[in-house]
Amino acid sequence: MNRELTAQRVMRDVDVVSRAGLDLETFLAEALTSIERAVPHIGACVANVDPATLLLTGTLKFGDLLGNDRHDHEWGLLEYGQNEATSFVELAHRAVPAVAVASADPTSTRLNEFMIPRYGYADELRLVMRDRGQVWGAVAMFRDATAPTFDADDVALLSTLSETMSIGMRLGLLSRLGEAPVLGSTGPVVVIVDADDQISSMSAGAEDRLSDLKFSESQTEATGIIASLVGAARRFARGEVNHPPSARARARNGMWMVLNASPMSARDGRPMGDVVITIDEARPPEIVPLVVAAFDLTERERAVTEKVLQGQDTKEIAASLHLSTYTVQDHLKSIFEKATVRSRRELVARIYFDQYVPRMGTSLGPSGFFT
Repeated sequence: MNRELTAQRVMRDVDVVSRAGLDLETFLAEALTSIERAVPHIGACVANVDPATLLLTGTLKFGDLLGNDRHDHEWGLLEYGQNEATSFVELAHRAVPAVAVASADPTSTRLNEFMIPRYGYADELRLVMRDRGQVWGAVAMFRDATAPTFDADDVALLSTLSETMSIGMRLGLLSRLGEAPVLGSTGPVVVIVDADDQISSMSAGAEDRLSDLKFSESQTEATGIIASLVGAARRFARGEVNHPPSARARARNGMWMVLNASPMSARDGRPMGDVVITIDEARPPEIVPLVVAAFDLTERERAVTEKVLQGQDTKEIAASLHLSTYTVQDHLKSIFEKATVRSRRELVARIYFDQYVPRMGTSLGPSGFFT
């Protein structure tokens, strides 16, 4: 079978599995198996990211990388702690969403000082999964020195799969919303990373939170998430970015967490080298935009959904958005189909992940959240 025909079959197969509503791991396993027919590789790592900040929220590995997370901490520091032309953050803003690193950036620190000595990989093919301007994930595929480097055809094929893969990532995220979260919160926890990029101390409950943030059972630690925050915080400390890093991540127990990192300094302003990371249960305003975006709603459907969450009825929504009641009902029908719900009540519960709905009506604690 010639290369062009194989590529066409791969694009068709990936499109089918991307819309099947599979969980992330199943979708990615099937998609990468199909892609390997056209773009052979010996290992792959997929990063789940917060589309608002592009920070890492989890990783899944395939091929000879499966179960190998020994160097995740070092990778996170390199990926998010330096300004490299082929980083996922840089790639997210480019017109072409894929790149072959060895040919595009032969002096890449990540490739030459990390991938080659740590894993023996000679080349890396990267893709950001992007649709409607939002990035939901990224993938890196690897070849060793026994295989040819990735070429322009490989880059072109992956580029055509960016939107399709993004759809699969979004639906994979939504497939997890049916999981019943474990209610109850220990409150915010703190992790302090020292100047040598090692965890030096943590507050009570932090160990459990870090365990919950492991993306899969095969991971030993959530080191990649922590390292990406530390790397980004160090760039903020150097004045290379304008905001301290933050990310929203779904824990394995079903709860959504928000992670913030900030470099510490002495009272006189001198940098100390430490980075403090706080991990807390996310509040509804932090999560609702992410979920609504994952449903792939139009701008008008998002506006209608916002009014539904505010408790407005059809007539009130019509009046506030200057629409007819029939148009509002049409929008609601489309919203229900995309969110796979049958009523406004189910829509509210699904958007809030059933994480907050059981608590509504209870009293607020000193933190301003449900007791």
